Amino acid sequence: MCMVASPVQAAAQTRQFAIEAQPAETAISQLGRQGDIQIIAARRLTHAVRTNAVRGEMSVDDALNRLLAGTGLTARRTGPGSYAIVARATPPMSPRTLTQTSLTAAPSVQAPVAAAQAASPAAEAAAADEEPAANSEILVTGFRGSLAKAQDLKRRAVNLTESIMAEDMAKMPDLNLSESIQRLPGVAISREGGEGRNITLRGFSPDFTRTTLNGMEVPASSDGLDSGGFTINAGRAFDFHVFASELFNRIDVQKTQRASIEEGGIAGTVDLYSAKPFDFKGFHVVGSAQGGYNTMTRKVDPRATVMISDTFADDRIGFLLSAAYSKRTVYQEGFSSVRWTSPYVNGDSWADTNPTVTGTPEDCGAADRLDCLWAPRLPRADFFGNDQKRLGLTGSIQAKPIDGLTLSLDALYSQLDNDRYSYNSMEWLLTHGTPGNFVGQTPLSFTVAPDGKQLVAAAFDDVTSWYESRHQTSTSKFRQFVFSGDYEVTSNLKIDAMVGKARDTADRTELRFYARSVPHYYAYDYSDSKDVAKVDYGDYDPNDATNFINATTPANRLNNVVKDNFTAKTNATFTKGRFTAQAGFAYNRRLVRYSEAQGELPTFDPSSYMTAFPYSHFGSGVVSGGLPTFAVMDFDAIGSSGLFSGNYTTNVAAGWEVVEKTTGGYGEVTGEIDIGSMTLRLDGGARWVRTDVESSAVISGSPVDVKRHYDNFLPSFNAALNITPDLVARFAYARSMTRPGLASLNIAAPVFEYTTRTVSNLGNPALKPYLSNDFDLGFEWYFSKGGLFSVGVFKKNIISSLTTSVVQQSVPQEYWAAIYADPRYDASYQADPATAQYTFYSTVNSSDGNSVKGLEATLNVPFTFLPGALSYFGIASNYTHVSARDSTGLSPNSYNFTAYYDTGDLGLRLSINKRDDYLLSQPGGNGHVQERKYGPTQVDFSAYYNLTKQISVNLQGINITNERERIYGTGDGTQYLVREFSKTGAQWFVGARYQF
Repeated sequence: MCMVASPVQAAAQTRQFAIEAQPAETAISQLGRQGDIQIIAARRLTHAVRTNAVRGEMSVDDALNRLLAGTGLTARRTGPGSYAIVARATPPMSPRTLTQTSLTAAPSVQAPVAAAQAASPAAEAAAADEEPAANSEILVTGFRGSLAKAQDLKRRAVNLTESIMAEDMAKMPDLNLSESIQRLPGVAISREGGEGRNITLRGFSPDFTRTTLNGMEVPASSDGLDSGGFTINAGRAFDFHVFASELFNRIDVQKTQRASIEEGGIAGTVDLYSAKPFDFKGFHVVGSAQGGYNTMTRKVDPRATVMISDTFADDRIGFLLSAAYSKRTVYQEGFSSVRWTSPYVNGDSWADTNPTVTGTPEDCGAADRLDCLWAPRLPRADFFGNDQKRLGLTGSIQAKPIDGLTLSLDALYSQLDNDRYSYNSMEWLLTHGTPGNFVGQTPLSFTVAPDGKQLVAAAFDDVTSWYESRHQTSTSKFRQFVFSGDYEVTSNLKIDAMVGKARDTADRTELRFYARSVPHYYAYDYSDSKDVAKVDYGDYDPNDATNFINATTPANRLNNVVKDNFTAKTNATFTKGRFTAQAGFAYNRRLVRYSEAQGELPTFDPSSYMTAFPYSHFGSGVVSGGLPTFAVMDFDAIGSSGLFSGNYTTNVAAGWEVVEKTTGGYGEVTGEIDIGSMTLRLDGGARWVRTDVESSAVISGSPVDVKRHYDNFLPSFNAALNITPDLVARFAYARSMTRPGLASLNIAAPVFEYTTRTVSNLGNPALKPYLSNDFDLGFEWYFSKGGLFSVGVFKKNIISSLTTSVVQQSVPQEYWAAIYADPRYDASYQADPATAQYTFYSTVNSSDGNSVKGLEATLNVPFTFLPGALSYFGIASNYTHVSARDSTGLSPNSYNFTAYYDTGDLGLRLSINKRDDYLLSQPGGNGHVQERKYGPTQVDFSAYYNLTKQISVNLQGINITNERERIYGTGDGTQYLVREFSKTGAQWFVGARYQF
């Protein structure tokens, strides 16, 4: 049995190597790949042999000598760029041995090449001399190749790591980063407008996952729909849709902690890597163009990418430039209740008009049982139209000025612009009672659900339409600069360092109107669908602008979020034999600043400023026959009306700033020992970090600045036991942390009540982080030629969390000046903050923990054991179960399944992603016990065909089944009351790719 690894290329120049001490079978394959050479070896020579670590820049010959020193093996050159591994004193092999040998992209895969059965060196050489082509591996490319690369990283990592690898330059498997990440076990995503935005890792909300880009923690924020639970992101969650996926060639998800991984993510850490010139030797150009068609918008949008990379000066200098641009038109159309509620919960009552009632209402304690019935608050047809533009640019320069030293300068810019028009046809059932002044209604008939709890159908007179028209424009800009270097001081000592700065700004302008109508007849009926009601206006025409007699301006504002991160860190790595010691230091400064400004809010006659619904085919992709249209505000007419001056006044009291400074250091030891025929790889260490928090705001006209700090000690341990070359068992323990959400630290706009001596709506900068004790246990079986079966369990014991509580305490001195300056404060209240105790309603730390337990399983099977064309088929799948108390974003079950056919020249891929429903808030609004979101089943498709070695054509489909999005409330805890139901259409892309 022999191994074949890596493409045949010239090996005269020096290469950069990073190979751990490990079994020879995998080490030789890695060296072949990293050295761009081809190596063949008899497996019975390398079986049970362990090789040495090889790190740094050197020639291929030097690397082979270091790798095999003391093993009894040596490498013989057999031709240009080709070597054979033989026992020492064995004659070199004939160059023709490798001339027709093909390759494998999976370094650990072994293939039958020659029947090397003889015991003597001469017999081995003769066996190696036989023609190998008939039984050798083929070059694995396409989706199967990217899976093999990712599995190799997972197998070699000492901690539990999942990876996604781009098969080639600018070729990430999905068009959105979060869409790619969701294919990994334990990952689920939240979507907006049909596109992935945030990730939920191992059942934790997005704030519990830390994200890095090119080695430093980075922020990413964007605007969103408040109807879907999103607004402008001022928190810790990372908005993945800000970036074009083509800018990245690798994603790692670190699921277990190491001391060398910076703290902050109890759920885990996502590491993003943009392409660098030394990733590709020589000159390369890649260009791609696609046209995208959406079945809802019926429009074609462009998407284009170009990347240029070159290395020169004997591969000691390299540069890379890339650009990605796309336009995306998205219509999110549907029907909404804007939550259900009952008059009893709402604190009012239906007007006493003796309506016709079908069914029997349940008794809830109200004087009139009809007041117990849940009904939609603002039933409406919804339209959200988004015109997005996304631009991404990267630049990278790398140099090796002297042997052993590599310097890199990386820059990345991304901009996401969104122009959104929203139109909603709300009918006022929000408050109940006698109609008048644009509120109230006259009940005519009620149809009660079989459970007696809700009005599935109702008819009213005297209902007022409050038709909402909203225009939002937003821009998210991200900039990052990172300078890094690593230097091999000696063959045993390496030092690396980096300094980086990232800045993210998210701006939004919003202008919103309510056009209010004359009272009219309105009826709704959910009998045929729990999601979309049939509506009836009688002889009232919602498209007639003259039916609207009043308009208000509830919103005319600017919002701005600035996030600024600075990182400086250095590490020293010392290797001796099979053990490595590492120590390092890191400093981070994270700033988040929020501000807003307010424009005029006039009331006016809308009849001259309304127009017909501006989009055709409204709702045709949601329900058969579409949704009813209605008159909307004409924003062009409003703009030229003179109603608005364009002046804005900064709302100083709403602005705030939080600065976190962290200073940390760590020590870590990694090594391996033999236990019989097994190898145990170990990693242990500890991290210490100090966090300084500064929260600032202007309260009652007085600047207030609160500073606090805390320290944490975070030990970690990982063990990976190579039971056989193909079977790995893992165990991990760590203490992890996630810092409090930024909203909890924000001190802006508190409410001080002096007569009752109470404080509410005040953030708490003294909060300490969430802390967790994490345990992982898993097994991985690498079988066949690229197959993987793995199963793992994890448990995270949250020992410190946050809760809202009532606390009796003194007012911190930082707030005294603001209280004294408050015109509502009077000494006669005997509420002097210097002497009186106040009751605080605020977020505090709690020792009431939560245990999050889960199971993750993966099965990847390339059907290489089947004959002929069937061998090109395969599956990649995983399943995750998470058990915990209800927490935001937690889906108990999720799975991913991908079936593919991949020859290297032709590839087809069908992917299905499913997650259970998950919690949005508890308690929910308007009396609901919970508010939850439907767990969609996302189906995507991808295909490519290589016309030549340079040109390929491709087809990609996203959400090809036009899956629905749904948010619902649970009412009294047993109900299913839909708040938002919408669809965004299937998205198809067709295009071509050129690579030189």
